Amino acid sequence: MGTAPSTARSRVSAAAKIARWPRRYVVVVLTFFGCIIAYTDRVNISVAAVAMKEHFGWSQTQKGFVLAAFWVGYLAFMFVAGLLANRFGGKRIVGWSVLAWSIFTLLTPRAAMVSIAVLIGARIAMGVGEAGMYPGAYELLSRWAPPGERARAIALMNSGVPLGTLIGLMGSGWLVQRYGWAMPFYVFGAVGLLWLIPWFQQVTNDPTTDPRLGGEERALLQAARPTADRLERVPLHRLLLRAPVAGIVAGHVAFTWSVYVLLSWLPSYFRDVQGLSIANSGLFSAAPWLTMFAVANVSGSVADRMIQRGVSATATRKLMQCGALILSAGLLLALREAHSPAAALALLCAATAALSCTSAGHMPIYLDAAPRDSAVLFGFGNTFAQIPGIVGVAVTGWLVDVTGTYAAAFVLAAAVSVAGALAFGLLAEARPIVD
Repeated sequence: MGTAPSTARSRVSAAAKIARWPRRYVVVVLTFFGCIIAYTDRVNISVAAVAMKEHFGWSQTQKGFVLAAFWVGYLAFMFVAGLLANRFGGKRIVGWSVLAWSIFTLLTPRAAMVSIAVLIGARIAMGVGEAGMYPGAYELLSRWAPPGERARAIALMNSGVPLGTLIGLMGSGWLVQRYGWAMPFYVFGAVGLLWLIPWFQQVTNDPTTDPRLGGEERALLQAARPTADRLERVPLHRLLLRAPVAGIVAGHVAFTWSVYVLLSWLPSYFRDVQGLSIANSGLFSAAPWLTMFAVANVSGSVADRMIQRGVSATATRKLMQCGALILSAGLLLALREAHSPAAALALLCAATAALSCTSAGHMPIYLDAAPRDSAVLFGFGNTFAQIPGIVGVAVTGWLVDVTGTYAAAFVLAAAVSVAGALAFGLLAEARPIVD
């Protein structure tokens, strides 16, 4: 009985601490969880497809088409999603996006039972749904993330990619082993629907209209707010048809080529080349993404500190992006000589750790280059960056069928990385493209 007052006081104190937590952190953390859900729903089919291939009698090429179908819808709707985010606000677009892709995730098993064509159609529709996630998030962060916290905010949000991949691969491997290939789609699709509740309750599209925003934080965000009227949009050709944009997009494409090939094919690689079971293939495939999650957040903090200490934003972005791509290319080339699961895992962990540093490279540079129109610019760049999800993933399946190994696919990914690093290093700039 005597401890009741102290317990009550501790609860009040905890509630007060939560209330004092900056509202911008709430926005960033919820976008982080949104990215986690997005990638659990993307990669669950990478594990499930191993069992689905055996169940439905697919060839490697057919499996490649199924894995690549998502990116068709994702690419086709990406730029439109950026325009919609500018028109309706990031909160709505992200929420609608999660709702749409979660529904099509739940419908995936039923579609597969009908035919491979219907399954491909469902995966394309799911890609359309997910296309709004990043443009909507950038539209929000353009006002909720001050420049001095930009790399950390983007890195945290983007670290949802490897963590979602980790959860998706490990969880899908366990679920497939225990309950069959359909269960991951039901479980992860339902999680997305539950996430919508805190999103619509807690997030306000514009900081100036958030009644829970404190005075100090309101002043900080108001000072960082673009001075020009958001309705005074520059012509798209003045924003998009610039040499720095070409460099940014090239670096982004190089990153997604390696990441999407690894996302889609790592479970199959460990199954086919290293001889692991389906469950262990999912487990081994998850470890590189855990490494990526940890290093991504470190790289964001390092990049912000470099800029605070006087290193130019352009030099910081280029160091992070180009160094990451070149190092990961060398590690993927070395993977051809990995003759044991442990050696392959070590090289893949190192490669994804290197790739994670691009979270402080091409990802925040979109906000640097277009503070007012980052959703449109990111939608434009990310449209091209989804081509590897179609071409790279499908070509990997074809190369495995033709050569009988994954070596040619790793060489191609390394070559794309080097080319992207050169273009980013020569052309990209971390300053407003249009004043």
